Amino acid sequence: MYITITPQKMGGNFSKSSADFVGYLEKENQGLEQQDMEHFFNQYGDEISAEEVIKEIDGNTAKLEKHEPRFYSITISPSKYELQKLQNSSQDLKRYTRELMKDYVASFNREIKGRPVNIDDIKYYAKIEHQRTFKGTDFQVKENQPYATKILQLKTEIRNIQEGRAEGNIKRMKKEIAKLERQAPHQQNGKRIVQGMQKDGNQSHIHIIVSRKDASNRFSLSPGSKYKASDVKLNGQTVKRGFDRDKFFESAEKTFDKTFGYKRNFAETYKAKKTFVKNPNLYFAALMKLPANEKALAFKMIAKTGLPIVPDIPVSQTQIALRVLKRLRRGAEIAIKSSSIGI
Repeated sequence: MYITITPQKMGGNFSKSSADFVGYLEKENQGLEQQDMEHFFNQYGDEISAEEVIKEIDGNTAKLEKHEPRFYSITISPSKYELQKLQNSSQDLKRYTRELMKDYVASFNREIKGRPVNIDDIKYYAKIEHQRTFKGTDFQVKENQPYATKILQLKTEIRNIQEGRAEGNIKRMKKEIAKLERQAPHQQNGKRIVQGMQKDGNQSHIHIIVSRKDASNRFSLSPGSKYKASDVKLNGQTVKRGFDRDKFFESAEKTFDKTFGYKRNFAETYKAKKTFVKNPNLYFAALMKLPANEKALAFKMIAKTGLPIVPDIPVSQTQIALRVLKRLRRGAEIAIKSSSIGI
């Protein structure tokens, strides 16, 4: 499970309206028949139009400063292992979203009218998408980049020869390009993975747009708060503030596991990822103590998705972890091959 919470982009040429973002989320519906489209939904309603989403989000911004985001975007990306537990990606993820948003409101250290924030206090709209493309930040694209650079250089040389600006053996260069295409470490359907290529398999994920203001348009609810939980004096009154992201991420996993009967491997837990960031040696020590089958699955997951890294890890720690991982993977090779899980 990979979750991101992103504030609306502000300033410069960015619009204050949610229209651009909502339009972006409509991209998969282009060219589809009505019955095949994925529509926006919220806690109680289905088939909500894009126009209604824009109207509701843009109209719920009372007393916000110019620099403050009007909404936040939450993206929920289940792993392929989690998606395999679903019977119907669209319906199951819609059901999960409605439970997930209860975890979201429970992560606020806020009170509205003397009580904790509840699901009816927020204004949100969600949409299920089923396609993904490789981004420049994906490890497959990054590790293929040296090959891409050489291929581009050769193609430039060929073009220079064809246009009379240079001399050379075009046939030999084309053979070298074909060789580099095959040698690139990450392939999909026999082709080198490049930025913009559509990913194979079930890529279903959830996009959620949630208003900065509560449903009454009176109170500000920011998941971007730098505080987990604190009290502050405001106009002579003590006011609670804060949003506990750790609590939200951990609750999101537990809710998924409970909803779909999913047995989560250590390597894919948020807690494990946090441990990896803070103490790579402790992370790998815990990894090696897992039962053989769980350890085999953990290494399989790591191999498929790259190192279990969350953003903002210092480079030095990452380099240490890479060296440790290589040593541990050699030591665990027998356990992986002898397990009941095919690689």
